[in-house]
Amino acid sequence: MLALLADIGSTFTKVTVVDLGRAEVAATAQAPTTIEDINLGLGAAIRAIEERLPLPAEQVAFRLACSSAAGGLRMVTVGLIPALTVEASKRAALGAGAKVVGVFSHELTDADLDAIAGLKPDILLLTGGTDGGNERAILHNAAAIAHSGIQAPVVVAGNRVASDRVCAILQSSGREVWATENVMPEVGELNIRPAQDAIREVFLKRIIVAKGLDKAQETFGILMPTPTAVLRATELLAVGTDDEPGLGDLVVVDVGGATTDVHSAADGRPTKPGVVWKGLPEPFAKRTVEGDLGIRYNAPTILEVAGKARLCRAIGWDEPDLHGIVSRLSAEVDYVPRDARAETIDVALARTAVEIAVDRHVGTLTVVYTPFGEMAVQYGKDLTEARYVIGTGGIFAHTEAGRKVLEGALFDPQNPTSLRPLHPEMRVDKPYIMAAAGLLAEREPTVALRLLKRNLAPV
Repeated sequence: MLALLADIGSTFTKVTVVDLGRAEVAATAQAPTTIEDINLGLGAAIRAIEERLPLPAEQVAFRLACSSAAGGLRMVTVGLIPALTVEASKRAALGAGAKVVGVFSHELTDADLDAIAGLKPDILLLTGGTDGGNERAILHNAAAIAHSGIQAPVVVAGNRVASDRVCAILQSSGREVWATENVMPEVGELNIRPAQDAIREVFLKRIIVAKGLDKAQETFGILMPTPTAVLRATELLAVGTDDEPGLGDLVVVDVGGATTDVHSAADGRPTKPGVVWKGLPEPFAKRTVEGDLGIRYNAPTILEVAGKARLCRAIGWDEPDLHGIVSRLSAEVDYVPRDARAETIDVALARTAVEIAVDRHVGTLTVVYTPFGEMAVQYGKDLTEARYVIGTGGIFAHTEAGRKVLEGALFDPQNPTSLRPLHPEMRVDKPYIMAAAGLLAEREPTVALRLLKRNLAPV
């Protein structure tokens, strides 16, 4: 039996056929995504598959899809304290596969409300206050949103004591409201999974229709945003199933044209004795998105963040036209390098994006001085003992420079406080199957796990 899995991206629609009995990729194909009617691009990709592999209906066990088309899932989060409920709500949204376009704290002002309306989020996640704690801010914000021009449905995941009143205020203005558990019921206690489930429910019931993706529902069941599928595959590969063990702690970097995503599956606790862990608890499966690090739309931003000297070191020569090159890459987002020189610059951009993105994802070690002497304090995840670093995205699928790019994720003795992987094995996603495996995991997790193990190539 076969599974037909589709990733409807912003540029291309990729279809993968998996032989469920053998846990092997039977065929892959892609076609340009057609936003005006998703089915056109999807149909073209399936026809391309059928030219290589017949797909008799009785052999197709199921068809599943994920999507990042039509701008992906755009979210705004609102909380009370930046380091607490605001950070928790942001992590909930990122883990649900969203593109977080705005983060707001404390009581919303008129300027905040105008800004949120201008951002046009698909979903607004409203949080604030621990259970039994501050009610004033979330009630104020509910009333402010109710009387604003914000049109997005609202997921309420704040102070449980105030939740019913918050929902009533929002519903009185005709807004769609989903209530769920508090993202932070106690100070320092992270509870983001219920909010992520609610976001996924809104995505399936509301956002798919709003973005015109429901047309694909006639042939495929769209289950989740694409980043959620990649995070699901990351967690599965690390943990395994009841029938087969996973690989252990790992990091996945996804280098794209507009963003660089980093996923980690690890508890991230301190690995050295005597280190004190501070800050919010870290989710085992964590995703961060660097919206300023992409090798096409955001190539100029990589240059701006890294600086010309650093990027030239990565290239290997002093490129006099570097500003002109990254500007052209930003304008020609479907550009494919045609010679070794152009590919070298692409690889240098990807490696630099990985260096910066992983540095932002991992935890840091700080030495503080107390009356009893020095104390090492860790903030964020310690990923120094991660066993694998895996690359996915076009730079890994279409070049042989995967190892060079992934080396940008490794521990740097010149920056010893950044807790990056020390001695991981490195693998690349040549057939571009991370999202497909995340979808497959919903129905056949052990098959999905075996598919990943067989197709992530060592470099």
